[in-house]
Amino acid sequence: MARTALITGVTGQDGAYLSQFLLEKGYRVCGLVRRSSHEGVNDHRLRWLGIERDIEFIDGNLTDLSSLMRAVRATKPDEVYNLGAQSFVKSSWQQPILTGNVTAIGVANVLEAARLENPEARFYQASSSEMYGLVQHPVQSEKTPFYPRSPYAVAKLYGHWLTINYRESYKFFACSGILFNHESPLRGLEFVTRKVTDGAARIALGKATHLEMGNVDAKRDWGHARDYVRAMWLMLQMDEPDDYVIATGRTTTVRQMIEIAFRHVGLDPEEHIRINPEFLRPAEVDILLGDPSKAKAVLGWEAETGLEDMIVEMVDADLARHRK
Repeated sequence: MARTALITGVTGQDGAYLSQFLLEKGYRVCGLVRRSSHEGVNDHRLRWLGIERDIEFIDGNLTDLSSLMRAVRATKPDEVYNLGAQSFVKSSWQQPILTGNVTAIGVANVLEAARLENPEARFYQASSSEMYGLVQHPVQSEKTPFYPRSPYAVAKLYGHWLTINYRESYKFFACSGILFNHESPLRGLEFVTRKVTDGAARIALGKATHLEMGNVDAKRDWGHARDYVRAMWLMLQMDEPDDYVIATGRTTTVRQMIEIAFRHVGLDPEEHIRINPEFLRPAEVDILLGDPSKAKAVLGWEAETGLEDMIVEMVDADLARHRK
């Protein structure tokens, strides 16, 4: 019989790519969706991939334990992927309580629902490189101390440690993937890579003249979400649960990423980029650079898509969107 996966955050970037990946492997994919006034819009990423009709949608909310228990009871999943969160770092300063309730306590709710209703299920928690924050080592591995620098990162750290606690306390098969920045044409417009690729496309097509940015000297380790969801699945296929850094091992400034996007459409970024102090974070994370050696050695995983190819793919997708 086909294995069943229950995915929270199924309509997000990672949820969409993970759903596609699992469907190709013959899984039955069930996705948790919260009630929204934007019904018909929230599955646009799934529609972009052409898989929206292949997923069983289950009503629920990360802040409501009872709905999560019902979802687990109804679907009887072999694997649970908790990808749902308030995941925009900037918004976490304006909505710290919401971020805590969803991104932190939401993990406790999913873990409890899975443990109580289906303790044999395997669990994946989406941890984040933002937990490293004010980095304690030049390259971050599974053993690097955390120093979160935003309410979002603090909330993610709670979920990360709670996942480890459930693994150790209940012998629950629970893994965390400490994923560094991963992008794609499905990334939301509020995230810096998509903001840049969409801006480059709009300027190239004459729909805008400039793009306002914040800290263009921040450095990030960027990979493609399509590669990273494969790592999530691999973690749950291991004999023993563990935590893994998923990264490319290469760091690039926002400025360099902008240059790749703008040069692709024949633009000089110096003529179109304006720095707006309003886009600066209250506490900046200056550099993130992951060490994926454990994932490579144990999971056999490594990133397949380079930054340049990913940015070109994103710019071309945004050009196609705007031309429509």
